[in-house]
Amino acid sequence: MDAAELVGKVFLPLSLAIIMLGMGMTLVPADFTRIVKYPKAILIGLTNQLVFLPLIGFTLATVFDLNPVTAVGIMILASCPGGPTSNLITQVCKGNIALSVTLTAIASFISILTIPFILSHALAHFSGTTDVAIRLPIVDTIIQIMGITVIPISIGMFIRRHRTNFAIRMEKPMRIASTVIFILVFIAVLAANAEKLVEGMKAAGLVTLLLNLATMGLGYLTAHLFKLNLRNRISITIESGIQNGTLAFVIATSILNNIEMGIPTGAYSIWMFVTGGILMWVWGKRPDVDAA
Repeated sequence: MDAAELVGKVFLPLSLAIIMLGMGMTLVPADFTRIVKYPKAILIGLTNQLVFLPLIGFTLATVFDLNPVTAVGIMILASCPGGPTSNLITQVCKGNIALSVTLTAIASFISILTIPFILSHALAHFSGTTDVAIRLPIVDTIIQIMGITVIPISIGMFIRRHRTNFAIRMEKPMRIASTVIFILVFIAVLAANAEKLVEGMKAAGLVTLLLNLATMGLGYLTAHLFKLNLRNRISITIESGIQNGTLAFVIATSILNNIEMGIPTGAYSIWMFVTGGILMWVWGKRPDVDAA
């Protein structure tokens, strides 16, 4: 196992699972039932992720007249849902963690159906290929959602319920730990994938930056237009712009058997860590006011 595989398959999932455990200790069941009772935020977030994100990706690939391989790579990225990293960033930004986790889980399951549909049309449009069967690793996707997100958060909520004082004391230390782990993961990703990242920035740096900024900007704008509070706006902004890069790279390299299609994912990874870090710096410093 080389350095890149060690980071992607061991260090990153383990780190995120630990952070999810900490997040769970800040949540109670009412956080989720409140969302179900007032589903507007979920509908806005899912519309951004599953409809507007692919449309923005398609528009950018067309406007910049990208070569077919890079264009399909952009569409792979744009069709993927948010991943656990978005939950981590949301926590540090003091967004609505329950909304972020809910959007990640629901979008991940729905994308099992939407990704094959989007990519089949993207392949036909950009490369003229119509005979590629796209079958996602459904079991692996479910295991990832359960193992990295659902189970650790459930354990954290169990601790919160039965050891409430301990969980409350741990909120600030876990937020600090989340920031530290975010920085360490960013450094590890850079170090382990240096060559791929340089290549990705050369081939798709500008387009992936615009994709990241446009999706985050649209996420914030739509949440603001529908008069959601700041915590919900933060969650939707981050969920709209932080994609599951691991899933995108698996689709490109293992399902479509084209490493070059995974190059935009490398570039996007840089930008989403940079913009996510900026949001953590800006929003994470504000007073933790629920209704702000």
